[in-house]
Amino acid sequence: MNPSLVTTTEAVDSVFLLIFGISALMLVGITATIIFFVVKYNRRKNPSPLPSPNYNIPLEATWTILPTIIVLAMFWYGWSGYTTLRNVPADALPVKVVGRMWSWSFEYPNGRTSDRLFVPAGRPVRLELTSADVLHNFYIPAFRVKMDAVPGMTTHLWFLAPAPGSFDAFCAEFCGVGHSGMITTVEALPSGEFERWYAEAVVVVAEGRGLLEKYGCLGCHSLDGSPAVGPTFRGLSGRQVTVITDGREHTLTADADYIRRSIREPQADLVKGFPPVMPKLPLPEEEVEAIVDFIEELR
Repeated sequence: MNPSLVTTTEAVDSVFLLIFGISALMLVGITATIIFFVVKYNRRKNPSPLPSPNYNIPLEATWTILPTIIVLAMFWYGWSGYTTLRNVPADALPVKVVGRMWSWSFEYPNGRTSDRLFVPAGRPVRLELTSADVLHNFYIPAFRVKMDAVPGMTTHLWFLAPAPGSFDAFCAEFCGVGHSGMITTVEALPSGEFERWYAEAVVVVAEGRGLLEKYGCLGCHSLDGSPAVGPTFRGLSGRQVTVITDGREHTLTADADYIRRSIREPQADLVKGFPPVMPKLPLPEEEVEAIVDFIEELR
């Protein structure tokens, strides 16, 4: 980690402590002044009003200049903290974040996806956020960052985990009945461990995509969420889907078992709204598992 790099945590905490310190000092000072005046100018000690000057230039200058300096100092530190939050370091790892009711998915430059955010400790990470449905907000309290995930546009934030650990991440924008369960974790790994985790996806993605291309699956199913003849593979794993089984409509979770069954018996649980055109393919067990792993990586 670059020792000269100011992290988001340091930027926010320094501003918070400055404003808190000024507020506490003013609270104590004003309270002490009030108590002093109450005692000194008690009615029993001063039954008649005392004469007061029309003006006091040193006093008026003090209570004009001093608050101005304090406000400008708070503005300066606040602006410095804000620019730190918005200026992303050049070597930051980019990760795409998609919020949907009610989960988060993370996609890395090599194609790997996850429902938890894995990051290397000691390296900046840039999150590029969007939403697949309604307004969400990605919030990591440990790193003092939060940003809206907006449908149809991309926002960003960055942070740095200084040490390995697991940190909670929430949706901070009420987005529906499942809002409170829209929780994930940031898993900060040592550099070597993260590189091993990051490299695992290369084989999975290459093998799974190759099999889908080999058997013509991508002619009917998209990988980017766009509509096609069949359901998109993007975000399929773990999603609630409405299917028709033996003429009866019901909802189930698209887990690994469902995906395997759909490959071996494509007409068994037909997704509502899609035609029954998928052929039955006698794939070897290892190829089925490779495809299932790939689709789960597209979560």
